[in-house]
Amino acid sequence: MDAGSASHDALMDVPFRPIRLGSMEALVERRPDGSVVYELKEPLQPYPMRLTERLEHWANVAPDRGLLARRTRDGMSWEYLTYRQALDGARALGQALLDRGLSASRPLMILSDRSFEHALFALAALHVGVPYIPVTPAYSLLSEDFVKLRHLAAVCKPGLVFAECGVQYGRALREVFGDIECVVAGSLPEGRDASRVADWLTTPVTVEVDRAFSAVGPDTIGKIMFTSGTTGAPKGVIYSQRMLCSNRQQVAQVFAFLQDGPPDLVDWLPWHHTFGGTHNFGMVLYGGGTYYMDPGKPAPEAIGPTVQALREIAPVIYLNTPQGLTSLIPHLKADKALREKFFSKLALIYYGGASLPGYIWAEFDELALRTIGQRVLIMSGLGCTEAGPTPMSAAWDPRREAIAGLPVPGTKVKVVPVGAKREIRYFGDCVTPGYWKDPERTAASFDEEGYFCSGDAGTFIDPQRLELGLRFDGRIAENFKLSTGTWVNVAELRLHALDVFGAYARDIVIAGHDRDYLTALVFPDIQACRALCDDVHDPAADAEQVVGSRGVRAFFQQGVDKLSARPGGSSARIVRIVLETEQPTIDNGELSAKSAISQRNVLDRRRSVVEELYRVPPTPRTLVGNPSSGAVETN
Repeated sequence: MDAGSASHDALMDVPFRPIRLGSMEALVERRPDGSVVYELKEPLQPYPMRLTERLEHWANVAPDRGLLARRTRDGMSWEYLTYRQALDGARALGQALLDRGLSASRPLMILSDRSFEHALFALAALHVGVPYIPVTPAYSLLSEDFVKLRHLAAVCKPGLVFAECGVQYGRALREVFGDIECVVAGSLPEGRDASRVADWLTTPVTVEVDRAFSAVGPDTIGKIMFTSGTTGAPKGVIYSQRMLCSNRQQVAQVFAFLQDGPPDLVDWLPWHHTFGGTHNFGMVLYGGGTYYMDPGKPAPEAIGPTVQALREIAPVIYLNTPQGLTSLIPHLKADKALREKFFSKLALIYYGGASLPGYIWAEFDELALRTIGQRVLIMSGLGCTEAGPTPMSAAWDPRREAIAGLPVPGTKVKVVPVGAKREIRYFGDCVTPGYWKDPERTAASFDEEGYFCSGDAGTFIDPQRLELGLRFDGRIAENFKLSTGTWVNVAELRLHALDVFGAYARDIVIAGHDRDYLTALVFPDIQACRALCDDVHDPAADAEQVVGSRGVRAFFQQGVDKLSARPGGSSARIVRIVLETEQPTIDNGELSAKSAISQRNVLDRRRSVVEELYRVPPTPRTLVGNPSSGAVETN
């Protein structure tokens, strides 16, 4: 172990800033078939029947507090949508939806990214019992043939479509929704009729709105969320009001400190994905906080607006993906004022979307200690679109491990042997009733006891003390076998490799299905790698020049030597890598909306690279681990 690793490990015993969390004492049932069922002793407290009851509550208690905040056009300050304005707007738009006969058979479809108007339409639909469908903007803006958008339109049959900008979304509105009424917040589209949200907000509210609100119950469909497709074909997950309300209460009980004051969030995550649109927005609405719409993105070249927002807003809880946290580290290191603002109130960093490499954990521990003299708790849980999305969480120091934790109050978790792994399954109020207009897929996704089969795998933190909960053990479907029949644990191997390469690799995809040995596609962080270049001194050098430099290749050669010498046999060793300069993106289908890499999509799209990794003799750009490791002969 080097000195840096030793100092990082020593930080793990530094005390945390105090934080109030819920009880996670578990009841454990062992079954004869090898399955284990978990449930917390702490019961789920009562929760609202309708999510917008919380909007009404805060509009009465704190009418002038901002529910949402966005950057002004000049980027110099924030403008707010207050709770009172949000309720009034939701009621007016709710009346407009009812006037047009929207219902479960004629739902609302939202094409746009986050905005005040997006939120108002979503709240309006929830308030009067009209399902809404938030659709990724990529289906409208990046597609040439609109295949996926046409599919959603055919399945959902919307009675109304909202798009933020008529010019930006005009082609999709004309070619996919030509006969369906549309409303926009900004400019009108060319070549088709549309109206403006501003006019709808003047709709006189009648008693119909109150009647519709009273008719909304736990089984009323709130929204339909189509999965990103990184683990299979997109599916329309039904979110009932029971799901939306129960999971907000469950999260409030686990994160008990959020009940001590309004939670303010700085968040970039999109609302067509459940992490941002259900969990994060819902947390703010439920607790009466303010949601600051971070205009940045979790990439080195696009994180500037995030940094600026965090210079102004001090979060108590910061929720992000591993990619987002990684992109923030250089700025926190270099900017003392930013660091002091960021950590001034911070009690918890909560990540989701992928497992967090240990070196990122260590960096934040070191930054917190340098800034406030304490560590800030970093943890996560496990969830999915179909389960609220947070049916499990840790509420303790996970010691830099990918801990799934224990079920949140009111949810049961069953761990079932499936092949060489144990699948995690969910039962409770936060679990979806099924998939929209897809009874066969719905039936196939639940077991005989009504538990949702998540496809996620777990292992016991301590097989002798099952009450300590579960570690995340990757996706059952992403693991594969080598030609020897040996299973490869992709999630564990990926995390190990990311720790070996540290900040110089943005992500890694493992290859080797039905092959004799493992290889990997490594996506280097080009900006970080510039510091390794010893023969390329031009600051404007492109990615190919940086990756091809002596220093970068020498660094990654040392890494693959280490990976190929790892104990544990062929299923634990990566013996060849290539450095890919074309990064995975949402646009090329290799990243989900939450910036989680899709192993399957990368391997499918880059088949020629995988073939290159197994070429004999190896190509010049392939880095081969030291054969003395015994992993594989390469000539």
